[in-house]
Amino acid sequence: MLYRRIQTAGACYFFTHVIADRTIPLLTEHIDLLRQAFQQVKRRYPFKLHALVVMPDHFHCLLELPAGDCRYPLRFMLIKMLFSRALQRLMHVRNSRSNSKIWQHRYWEHLVRDEQDFCNHLNYIHWNPVKHQLVSAVKEWPFSTFHFYVAMGWYQAEWGGSEQLQNECNQDAGYGE
Repeated sequence: MLYRRIQTAGACYFFTHVIADRTIPLLTEHIDLLRQAFQQVKRRYPFKLHALVVMPDHFHCLLELPAGDCRYPLRFMLIKMLFSRALQRLMHVRNSRSNSKIWQHRYWEHLVRDEQDFCNHLNYIHWNPVKHQLVSAVKEWPFSTFHFYVAMGWYQAEWGGSEQLQNECNQDAGYGE
């Protein structure tokens, strides 16, 4: 089966990438390796990272590509590869094919349609640690751009404190319960 993705130059996308073994908190335990991978790829293949939340076994992000560029698959292939190789070095693993064992092969992407769609996904990203019951309030999760947005005045520090908001975030972003 051929899997086709929408690739629009200069567009903003929502992404979800998941590790293969969801029982291991690999991403949060090695957050610095993931940050370094993002930074290395961004230097060579620029992009604007609007939002990011790193969970133990997956991450969500809003990423905007430069005008004339639609190569997000290349960027994520490199991010995952760099993270995997750094993790292998850290753990003294010599199998060069371990990248496929660390990450699920497929990922979710969504072309952001408009400002409301952007805001819905921004909320979904920041609410995710509460949704997964890792914290009781959005502000408690350290691996999120939520803190940046609070500093910029986009969110109040107490944002995301009710079940009603959780339901709104899930429905607005196009996700079920």
